[in-house]
Amino acid sequence: MSRTSQQPHAVVVGAGIGGLGAAVALRRRGWRVTVLERAAALEPVGAGIGIAPNALRALDVLGVGDAVRAMAAFQGEGGLRRPDGRWLSRTSGEAAAERFGGPVVIAHRAELVAVLAGLLPEGALRTGTRVVSASPEGRVTTGDGTIDADLVVAADGINSAVRGALFPAHPGPVYSGFTSWRTVVPAPAAYLPHETWGRGRLWGTVPLTGGRVYCYATAVTPPGGRAPAGDERTELRRLFGDWHDPVPGLIDSAAPGTVLRNDVHHLARPLPAFHRGRVALLGDAAHAMTPNLGQGGCQALEDAVVLAHLAAPDAAEHAVARALAAYTVQRLPRTTRVVRRSWSVGRLTTWSSRPAVALRDALFAGVNRVGPRLALRSLDGIADWRPPAGPYAADGTGQARQA
Repeated sequence: MSRTSQQPHAVVVGAGIGGLGAAVALRRRGWRVTVLERAAALEPVGAGIGIAPNALRALDVLGVGDAVRAMAAFQGEGGLRRPDGRWLSRTSGEAAAERFGGPVVIAHRAELVAVLAGLLPEGALRTGTRVVSASPEGRVTTGDGTIDADLVVAADGINSAVRGALFPAHPGPVYSGFTSWRTVVPAPAAYLPHETWGRGRLWGTVPLTGGRVYCYATAVTPPGGRAPAGDERTELRRLFGDWHDPVPGLIDSAAPGTVLRNDVHHLARPLPAFHRGRVALLGDAAHAMTPNLGQGGCQALEDAVVLAHLAAPDAAEHAVARALAAYTVQRLPRTTRVVRRSWSVGRLTTWSSRPAVALRDALFAGVNRVGPRLALRSLDGIADWRPPAGPYAADGTGQARQA
């Protein structure tokens, strides 16, 4: 396939949240878009995702912010606990909304993917398509042939093949020192959202709509491990089975084969740029981070709307080059700060010595006594981001600002 002079063509590699968001944003901007996804189908993944106010504003630009806000199951009080159940700090959805101009929505990842995919025209999403390479000139080679695109958006994840081809000298992602588990289980009762921090271990419980609970956990462990017989519930029981209620019961509620286990990696060294030639990197391909601030998908959605805002539908090489250079200038410094801040929080969860954990717990409890809202400060300068152009409904101002 070759470029056409009538409507510039953008090819997006990867149909995750960032890739779909970029495709929708570029289409709204006037591009013809094709999304290439190697999986045979957009299978529902049993995991939740935190959608902070910054990402909700990006979704407003895509026209689905309110639809995603409606996915929120709970906006009451939650907080941080110890393994014995004692609360170390508390905050509320209302406090977060007041501080950042909108709520934090916890949704099922598959439902957000479905909303975004539903905004694309028939035929724009091609599943079962493996991308072999993408050149700076915009040539995308797949198992079925080649596509000459005016713009290529590489949203192919943390192990991005496109990133490796564009920046072969970059060391790539590094192991963050801990492994994660995620699952969605039926909820026999209403649970307060919370994280529980122990010695080198963390457990999170968040209610979803439809009588479900999203559970996530991390633990310091060597990479590459797997539970005996592949049943990760066994490993979760070993690590968290003696923690406070409802943790043991939630583990028992998980159906066999529904617990996802992933070693956590991040890009400790920033890339020199988020583009080369006609190719832009987005989301985890550009700035993979630990999950500790819940900003991985949020930053990918920011990338998507900023890239589309800068990229006028112009196939001329100088226009694409100018747009992608501006994209790097706007996104690389901000995402580098978020990656580093997320890793700083993640490092606290890896502490395992009793004195260090006692000091950490005392610090959290002290901050809570001074002012519960101080716990939200880790998202200052992040969750209050606004897109470069509206509309967005999170705070009703319609004003633009770049963080």
